[in-house]
Amino acid sequence: MSTSVSASAAAAAAAALLPILTGRRAPPASRVPGIGRRRIGSNPRLFSSSAPSPVLPAAAMATDGAAPAASDTGSKKKLLVFDTKEDLAVSLAKYTAELSEKFAAERGAFTVVLSGGSLIDALSKLTEPPYLESVDWSKWHVFWVDERVVPKNHEDSNYKLAFDGFLSKVPIPPGQVYAINDALSAEGAADDYEACLKQLVKNGVIAMSAATGFPRFDLQLLGMGPDGHIASLFPGHPLLNEKERWVTYIKDSPKPPPERITFTFPVINSSAYIAMVVTGAGKAGPVQKALSDKQTSSDLLPVEMAVLHDGEFTWFTDKPAVSMLQNK
Repeated sequence: MSTSVSASAAAAAAAALLPILTGRRAPPASRVPGIGRRRIGSNPRLFSSSAPSPVLPAAAMATDGAAPAASDTGSKKKLLVFDTKEDLAVSLAKYTAELSEKFAAERGAFTVVLSGGSLIDALSKLTEPPYLESVDWSKWHVFWVDERVVPKNHEDSNYKLAFDGFLSKVPIPPGQVYAINDALSAEGAADDYEACLKQLVKNGVIAMSAATGFPRFDLQLLGMGPDGHIASLFPGHPLLNEKERWVTYIKDSPKPPPERITFTFPVINSSAYIAMVVTGAGKAGPVQKALSDKQTSSDLLPVEMAVLHDGEFTWFTDKPAVSMLQNK
């Protein structure tokens, strides 16, 4: 049977813990103009996290072999296009493992934010050799960019999706997996999760962005919906304009289930690294809009509002997802 602990007590102990192996829960719980692009086939080449990548002008980003040009912002964007989902998963595993090693060495911790949907399938290679043995899983701290306010064993739960497809297959310490308290209301769960994050910042587990004053997660692994939404931030919704909260809630999600909690854009955009994993022709429209140089600020999709203040944003895509881009 699941148990619950008061949020204040758990947060004070820095123990927004989810003992995943026992099934118990404890609550804490303007666009970059330059994009580097490479098409990657059966032998994917991953840009090293420590090596600079070519940054192409937006107008030329869909043309291989263009001369590198400097970005005029503090962040970088890359577009990687893979022939198959298998190739994408291989490259995403290497990318994630390299960042895990980097932050474990630099900070003694690696803070990873997951989303739902097909993202979990794309992480499959991390559960296999060599990464299953070589990654220092003891340094991982896992969070969710959004969650549906449903029981953890519900088919709509992002936690269940991640547990079944990823977390149950890797030895991350159960106490370092931070799930929401699904016994609370949407508003209560959002407040509780934010309190957990603040305690973990205080304890040094999560870094803080000096530039923004919001938490700076090491890596956010995100997906995008066919309407261009990310997390539970939907086109035209008032939550797109939230500037103060770290975590907020929604009760009228246009996509069921209606009640969810979600990170806000200030938190998403304070990340050190974001991997945006988008595949399939059904998402070609918002991909084209997000990566086109013909962009207006009046009708931005949520995915276009994900702009890192000082970090590296990498699109992991397949050919169908970029099929509407010119000169692809």
